[in-house]
Amino acid sequence: MTTLINDRIDVRISKEQKELIKFASELCGFKSLSEFIVFTTNKEANKIIAEKNQILKSLEDKKIFVDAILNSPVPNANLKNALLNYKKIESANEITN
Repeated sequence: MTTLINDRIDVRISKEQKELIKFASELCGFKSLSEFIVFTTNKEANKIIAEKNQILKSLEDKKIFVDAILNSPVPNANLKNALLNYKKIESANEITN
């Protein structure tokens, strides 16, 4: 599979950082330093996006969610009024459609 290269990123790093990254690249068997950087950066970016898009991140989040479902509070007046308004709007939409 051929990868189309159409953009560039310039990064300035210390000599020590470059040597460390180059060594890791060689240990992993990458053909070039650029290939290693693109691979690892892409992998880390996907990991970050997946973590940030996860709704229930911790065990505590999951417990709170399940508790809210299993022990939901009784609807208050505002919620009951909202439901009545929703039903009125839906009925009006059904008549016009």
